[in-house]
Amino acid sequence: MALKSAGILLFRTSGGSTEVLLVHPGGPFFARKDRGYWTVPKGEYVAAEEPLAAAIRELYEETGLQLPGNTTFYPLGTITQKGGKSVQVWAAKGAPDTWAFKSNFFNLEWPPKSGKICSFPEVDKAAWFSLDKARLYINERQSALIDRLTEILKE
Repeated sequence: MALKSAGILLFRTSGGSTEVLLVHPGGPFFARKDRGYWTVPKGEYVAAEEPLAAAIRELYEETGLQLPGNTTFYPLGTITQKGGKSVQVWAAKGAPDTWAFKSNFFNLEWPPKSGKICSFPEVDKAAWFSLDKARLYINERQSALIDRLTEILKE
């Protein structure tokens, strides 16, 4: 069975322009990778978990951001990543200029076959991108989410 993830594409508008919050995966495999590797804050969930609740949880776990209870969520649909994982995403308007960025950590044997277990942040950076710049930096399979958000904002 293919894995399922859920995420939030947080956006803000200022002076007529829109920006989205993207995160960069942490750990040694992504340390020197930039364009095409940023992503929507997202994570896997189990069948018993409500996907939107999982998306909200993952936003907090990967960035430290908590959305207010009255947040409006705009469904952006589902995309399929290269590995076959489906990712269901919602957009939400939020504009924290600064926050105490924090990410949860994972353990990995590093270097491989060394027997040494190291701890790495799941996400090592979060940044606001203009829509045009976001299209350059986001994972290519997730770029459709930027287009879907653009359509919603036109309505």
